[in-house]
Amino acid sequence: MDSCNSGSGKFIAMILVAVILGGSFVLGKKIETRNYDQLTITVSGEGKVMANPDIAELSFGVKTGRVKTSEEAMKILGKKMTAVVDAIKEQGVEEKDIKTQHLNLSPAYDWNEGKRIDRGFEANQNVRVKIRNTDDTSKVLAAATAAGANQAGSVNFTIDEPEILREQARTKAIENGQKKAADLAKQLGKSLGKLRGFNEGGGGMPYARMEKAMAYGMGGGGDMDEANMPPVPTGEQEIRVNVSLTYELK
Repeated sequence: MDSCNSGSGKFIAMILVAVILGGSFVLGKKIETRNYDQLTITVSGEGKVMANPDIAELSFGVKTGRVKTSEEAMKILGKKMTAVVDAIKEQGVEEKDIKTQHLNLSPAYDWNEGKRIDRGFEANQNVRVKIRNTDDTSKVLAAATAAGANQAGSVNFTIDEPEILREQARTKAIENGQKKAADLAKQLGKSLGKLRGFNEGGGGMPYARMEKAMAYGMGGGGDMDEANMPPVPTGEQEIRVNVSLTYELK
């Protein structure tokens, strides 16, 4: 009986040893697998494209100054803005490229010793104009001011279809990143494997901006013809794309 119990005990002990050894083997395989995870690298790439702007956007308007009634203010504003818009259209600008930015009618008043003194009303309106031939920028601006535009404006130069240029910049950025990755892999004594990740960032579309101060009286824009306008160079613009690439190493 004792011999039987002794034999059973030895058998159970052998089973326990086998389970423990088996567990160590499984654990060992997990550790080994973890130690041999796929090595990867991540690199950045940058691409740039330079281009000349092909669109100009102008902003200008009319301010009536103080008049007695709101009706009179709106009447003056309507007459002057109609003249300005007509002058712009005469320069070849289509109506679809003329957009109202701001229209306002407000009471005019002064303060004297803490008391408000009503002075009537004043109205103003601003429009934004897209010019599809940048060579016409000075001509359109001169026509608008001569027709009565007396509000401060700005000139913005931009590119009408920037996505085509972004694609070119993206191609350069990817090529730049691929070269970096290949060089880095060589330095590490490895070669590039599969592409495991891609991300694109940046690439905002810059534009050139020039402020123009125009302060003329209610009588109109004066004798501001094209010959008297300052030069409006467009310059070049940079389209930039940044990417990041993640590769396996082998």
